[in-house]
Amino acid sequence: MAHKLTTCTFCGVGCGLYLETTDNRNVAGVYPSMSHPTNEGKICVRGWHVHEVATSLDRLKQPLLRKNGQFEEVSWDEAIGFIAGRLRSIRDQYGPDALAFLNSPRCSNEETYLLQKLARAVVGTNNVDHGTGVYSNNSINVLLDMIGVPATTNSIGELASSEVIVVDGVDLGRQLPTIGGHVIRARLNGAKLIVIDARRHRVAESADHFLQLKPGSETLLYGAMAKVIVDRGLMNLPFIKAHCRDYEAFLDQVAGYDLLAGAAGCGLPADLIETTALAYARAKSAAILYSTGIESRDADSIQALVNLALLTGQLGRAGAGIFALTEHNNLQGVCDMGMLPDRLPGYRSVTSAAARAEVEAVWKTKLPATPGSNARSLLADRGGGKVKALWLCRYDPVSTAFFGDAANSLRQFDLVVVQHLFMTGTAQFAHVVLPSSAFGEEEVSFTSSDRRIQLARQAIEPPPGPIPAWEQIARVGCAMGAGWNYRSAADVMDEIGEVVPFYSGASHDNLARDYGRQWPCTKDRPLGTRFLFADGSGARRFKFVPVPKPALEVSPKDYPLTLVFGHSLYYWNQNVLIQHSETLKREYRILLLDYPDGFVEINTADAKALGIRDGEKIRLRSASGSAVTAARVTHEARSGAIFVPYFVRKVQRQILGRPHSGHQLVPVRVEKEAA
Repeated sequence: MAHKLTTCTFCGVGCGLYLETTDNRNVAGVYPSMSHPTNEGKICVRGWHVHEVATSLDRLKQPLLRKNGQFEEVSWDEAIGFIAGRLRSIRDQYGPDALAFLNSPRCSNEETYLLQKLARAVVGTNNVDHGTGVYSNNSINVLLDMIGVPATTNSIGELASSEVIVVDGVDLGRQLPTIGGHVIRARLNGAKLIVIDARRHRVAESADHFLQLKPGSETLLYGAMAKVIVDRGLMNLPFIKAHCRDYEAFLDQVAGYDLLAGAAGCGLPADLIETTALAYARAKSAAILYSTGIESRDADSIQALVNLALLTGQLGRAGAGIFALTEHNNLQGVCDMGMLPDRLPGYRSVTSAAARAEVEAVWKTKLPATPGSNARSLLADRGGGKVKALWLCRYDPVSTAFFGDAANSLRQFDLVVVQHLFMTGTAQFAHVVLPSSAFGEEEVSFTSSDRRIQLARQAIEPPPGPIPAWEQIARVGCAMGAGWNYRSAADVMDEIGEVVPFYSGASHDNLARDYGRQWPCTKDRPLGTRFLFADGSGARRFKFVPVPKPALEVSPKDYPLTLVFGHSLYYWNQNVLIQHSETLKREYRILLLDYPDGFVEINTADAKALGIRDGEKIRLRSASGSAVTAARVTHEARSGAIFVPYFVRKVQRQILGRPHSGHQLVPVRVEKEAA
């Protein structure tokens, strides 16, 4: 029996665990690393069973090529040759921007880097995006603009030294349980815990202060808190003077906020908002944890959140910072690698000649200067109908994208290439399907939510047939004339270090030691960076953004409740990997045993007033449509709000008359549906 230290790849936490293997071909079990700084001997149910996916009987083993309307198994040479030939043909006929490339934030750094390099350096297009770009780009752009980095500022382990922890819009118990454990342990050791959410979840039950606000009122709440801090004179003026700009414009905007009006708009007691603001401002170290999902917030709310951290100087210290959390294991990495339509690797603008020149010097080729189409555009209308071919790496929008109509769009492409472990809903529409290696079968890197660049180590030999996704991309590049010579994923990482400044000190060799390296890992800082801005951040680096006071929305008399789309508490039920682990499938589909056709959630008091019982059929009516669904009656939902898990697409389309596109609140009324 052998034991191999590796990194869990199910979510954005990046826990360390050991794979227990037999005969170098089978994983017999998993157990957590006791000394890994992120999880310290704890893992969630996903981590305990992450290895089951690789042994699924449904795994694809050979490339599939559609011939005469049916898939046939073919050799790798035939599949690669077909893809390269069709990409060349479409590019020559329609131009390079007729091709587009999407991947998932579950892809490794190496395969992400090569996919966007294939698009830009070989094909000649910036039509690249990660499929969840619509979730996170608000967060990326706001953090880049306001603090200069698109990342969590501190390490997860530092929560133990935070005096105040604010958890906003993320159910840590269900979505990121290992981080939830850090938060609860910090609370037991004396930290004040503040939870802000329209839903009452497990971590909220342990909070010192729970602000169960009206959905969509986060911006108003943070503005009201800033007003309290300014009125009490609790600003960190030395920090602001030394490191921030645009403070006066921010103050002018904050003057328009009012605590009592803000409390009414948020549906919260004014004294609770005031108490929360004072606790955050007076803490020696305060952390804000928020979800990057667009289904949870818009850009204004993130700007208001960052303003609060700048106003109080809660940056540049252990336990004081901004934690931009993601459920995806490599959202940080795919963005760092340049899987964005307007950004080259390292967040260089594609429109900057100087930025392009830096990458061109390594790649030895000219790069396109026009920003490409994003994931939403590509899946909604094929980039305005101009894109003819789409490559999808480990991404299944037919099953998981809550925007657009991916299935209908995919039917219209001349070429669809899919790389995946399984015959997904998306793969059904492909012309070529390439089977990829599974967790434990390859050695590649990922960058987790606390900026930790880590290796997912190879523990077993892959079964005959599948090859790593990065190698598949490299073979297509070579077949199209690129002179690439990557012998291993380590070679790809070495080139990443030349192109992406934050990774210049990272290599597979040093990532294999000391549980990886924290980004930025540079040549002058090869051990990585535990928390950002410890050096004081430089003069005037941070930027306040005045956020206009949101208008108070009053629900129409005929539609007194607010329907909230896109809440991700039940996201994991949809995960294609979980669907191929019998243990996890049972765990995450428990609710669907009671509500097999899906559900919406309604507050217990609201349901009682309407005479609605749990599981009963109800009709939701809005000004634009209506839908029948089952009611899940729960105290978790805020009174006055109806929550729709984003995968219940039928309700979205019937209420809105179209697929919805992110954070959206709809006035509705609820009626009992006749049996």
